[in-house]
Amino acid sequence: MHLLYNIVVHIAAILVKIIANFSPKIKLFVQGRKDIYTRLNKSISKNDNVIWIHTASLGEYEQGLPVIEKVKAEYPDYKIVVSFFSPSGYEVKKNDPIADAIVYLPLDTLKNAKKFIQTLNPKLAIFVKYEIWPNHLKILKEKQIPTLLISAFFKKEQSFFKWYGGFMRNSLTAFTHFFVQDTNSKELLKSIGYTNCTIGGDTRFDRVSEILERDNTLDFMSNFTKGKTCVVAGSTWPQGHLFLSDFINKNSPQNTKFVIAPHNIIPTQIQELKKSVTKKVVLFSEINNRDISSFDVLIIDTIGILTKVYSYANIAYVGGGFTKGGLHNTLEPAVFGIPIIIGPIYKGFKEAEDLVQLKGVLTAANKEEFTEKLNQLLTQNTFYQTTAEINKSYVAKNIGASIQIAAYIRTLL
Repeated sequence: MHLLYNIVVHIAAILVKIIANFSPKIKLFVQGRKDIYTRLNKSISKNDNVIWIHTASLGEYEQGLPVIEKVKAEYPDYKIVVSFFSPSGYEVKKNDPIADAIVYLPLDTLKNAKKFIQTLNPKLAIFVKYEIWPNHLKILKEKQIPTLLISAFFKKEQSFFKWYGGFMRNSLTAFTHFFVQDTNSKELLKSIGYTNCTIGGDTRFDRVSEILERDNTLDFMSNFTKGKTCVVAGSTWPQGHLFLSDFINKNSPQNTKFVIAPHNIIPTQIQELKKSVTKKVVLFSEINNRDISSFDVLIIDTIGILTKVYSYANIAYVGGGFTKGGLHNTLEPAVFGIPIIIGPIYKGFKEAEDLVQLKGVLTAANKEEFTEKLNQLLTQNTFYQTTAEINKSYVAKNIGASIQIAAYIRTLL
């Protein structure tokens, strides 16, 4: 199986170079990997003590950030190297000062893995959630480098737990310890012989809890809301826009404001969204220090401020729940202790599954359900307060994962 895997990876390396000619995202994926060792050689030397943290993309980076911050604070003499697999993470964070070097992970060939790990020569490697790259793990194991998998979330559908998954199961032997999110993950690992495991929870709770400690003030939001009820729709997609615009046009109560922050800032889609709303609408790009208190709807046609915008929300709608694997971050609004509405597809997002079961997150599969759930939250105060408290309590009860992981790291370094 190892031979077959290596053949597949080499074929994939050829294919992505061809696809890069037609896909801007894949072009970034290919071109960025040409710069790996230039960036590393500028930032680290053979004499440096290095801690390597690998994340798949932006979400996993945010998940690993509380641990990165703790490691950086406790081991100031160590160099921190963060690697990404996906352009959507790397291109956003490649210049983040939290790390001494941020690079792409080379494709998982044996040759690449040997060169990359030899260059880093890390004292500790940390993989976030479910990044399993057999050749990189093989070299880490051969070099006896302590390796952790943190915020891990295992499901019985994964190959590790199938009759044909021996090769991938064997890759897990490289991990010194697993910090998993839940009991089910621990039991699954135990079923295939791995007991070096701690239920540590999800480090993202630590990350979002930090949001409450910072200044989330946005002058334009204070001006826009003026203390009125505010519904914030974050990371939205066109299907969700249909529900939102219909509700705003037909059912919006007086003294209720709406903020819509589309996931993709595409001018044509932004204009379509604006035209679909019959109430007074203003774009963030049109504000220019003007008084926007008289507008009913604000469309955020920029990125990077959604978390602070959520701090002004009384209710949140989180987009992406109409496609498999597409649901966006529900913890960011949940930390502010507000009710949340999502689409019907949320399986695989543990926090969403938990909160739907607890009834802090409400699901809406169509326009009628969306209208019904939002009206309930806007008009039934007891129902609103109960739903909001569920989300606030859920986040509060789940913080502390990064503290556990940091304590274990002290036994290794």
